[in-house]
Amino acid sequence: MEITGVAELEERHREWLPVVEIGGERAFVYFVDQEAFRRKLSRARAG
Repeated sequence: MEITGVAELEERHREWLPVVEIGGERAFVYFVDQEAFRRKLSRARAG
């Protein structure tokens, strides 16, 4: 999700950019490990 222009999201995440949340939980900050992303996304979809 692009947060530019969404004041609440910009304020909440600015110092963590880039940040990835899955199911409302912070999953990655600064970089994304491709395999870990796939695992976490798979778990979130199954749960």
